[in-house]
Amino acid sequence: MLKRILSISGRPGLFRLVSQGKNMLIVESLQNSKRMPAYATDKVVSLGDIAIYTEEDDMPLGDVFQAIKEKNEGKTVDVKALGNDSAIRAYFKEILPTFDEERVYTNDIKKVFSWYNLLVEAGMTDFVSKEEASEEEKS
Repeated sequence: MLKRILSISGRPGLFRLVSQGKNMLIVESLQNSKRMPAYATDKVVSLGDIAIYTEEDDMPLGDVFQAIKEKNEGKTVDVKALGNDSAIRAYFKEILPTFDEERVYTNDIKKVFSWYNLLVEAGMTDFVSKEEASEEEKS
């Protein structure tokens, strides 16, 4: 599911990939469902390609979202209620105890929480695909 969700540099929010045209993508905003083009010059990143640095291997963003969902019982994260940067980092440490504290910045954590909130508000809560989950069970 996260492969089709995109972050576009310079544009707020997240976008769903709708279609591909010549030298552009057609995307739809998760917040207001408006469709717009994303051109080849825009920096577009799929959430499925993002991972968080940990002390061992990098953890895929879908697994991080799943851990946040379990910690918050499927509800959104109120970042402002958490308080200052050290409190946000401590809360993230509860969710992902092995994250690399030197390479993961507080702004990265805030962005992860922001993306998680946008996905939950859009009704997307299946962060780990069934194929990925069955592969993990086999190993």
